[in-house]
Amino acid sequence: MTKQESQAAYRTPYPAPVDPTQTRARLVDYSMVSASDVDMNKVRAVAVERLVHACRVCRICDGRACAGLIPGFGGVGTGASFVSNVEALSRRKLNLRVLHDAVEPDIRTRLFGLDLSMPVLGAAVAGIRVNRIAGLSEQELADAMVLGPASAGSVGMGGDGGDPEVFRCAVSAAARANGRAIAVIKPRQQRELLDRIAAARAAGVAAIGVDVDAAGLVNMALLGQKVEPKPPTLVRELVQAADDKPLILKGIMTVEDALIAADAGAAAIVVSNHGGRALDHTPGTADVLPEIAEAVRGRLTILADGGIRSGVDVLKMLALGADAVLVGRPLAIAAVGGGADAVRAQLEALAAQLRVAMTLTGCASLKEVSPAVLWRG
Repeated sequence: MTKQESQAAYRTPYPAPVDPTQTRARLVDYSMVSASDVDMNKVRAVAVERLVHACRVCRICDGRACAGLIPGFGGVGTGASFVSNVEALSRRKLNLRVLHDAVEPDIRTRLFGLDLSMPVLGAAVAGIRVNRIAGLSEQELADAMVLGPASAGSVGMGGDGGDPEVFRCAVSAAARANGRAIAVIKPRQQRELLDRIAAARAAGVAAIGVDVDAAGLVNMALLGQKVEPKPPTLVRELVQAADDKPLILKGIMTVEDALIAADAGAAAIVVSNHGGRALDHTPGTADVLPEIAEAVRGRLTILADGGIRSGVDVLKMLALGADAVLVGRPLAIAAVGGGADAVRAQLEALAAQLRVAMTLTGCASLKEVSPAVLWRG
């Protein structure tokens, strides 16, 4: 591990004394500290102002302060699903191992025909107007969430939403990234969904996702946009429409749905409960991931999201069976506060933290990450 990588993972500048009434804006979020030239504390301060109606921008982002904040970044209903995501990861502990030769862990991977610098992808975050985000346009958000990961050597996702502008901006950002992007489309009525798949293919995206966990999403209903569950026959039709582009089904939380996705020909699934924003009182994704991974490993790519805030969390998800992970809220805060450069810096910080965690658990490469990394107390 290089000196710079070590500093990126552990450098924690102390904040100046703060007014207790201003701690939300002033406290340093150590997960956002980067070794780059981007001042992530300033990024966070800008995000606090711009997200005043959408996100509490808490130092510890665990879903408690924003329960029910939809529209916005909160969890649906009581917020229990969001909280469960964070708690499920927190319960997992790692085995500290230092008598080995895993000095410079290799975190590179390959997904959907892309060589990636890290197993961390940017999740789809969009909806400036519906989520009442101030200070930037839909296109600026889409560009940050797509171009930021691309500049970090990873890949980001462009979203869809009730406002037609959202998908147009996502496709535009994908084209600007020369196709190094994944388009994620809401589970609309089949004809509309097929049209958007065609538009995504025309933009040259690397893969196409359908966030099937948005089948009852509040934000879509508020804008009069119909979404629906997709039975196996329609999933197969989506796979065929994607043609040479890998189809990803995001929002798989049971073995049954994972098997249906595999049987229908999906290239990948995302174990996800939509960040706790779809259905109240679901388990955390880290709790259901191992069983799902065991059922479909080798048949498709397994991605996961939900409560990932650090490189240690990334390592835990990989050990539980994911091939790579998606990160949403931390990158969204970076995007709103500092654009593509801040998103890149945030991803670089996560990558540096992951390398440290792999060094301290004896993993020289991603292939060596296994359930043995996790403490079984």
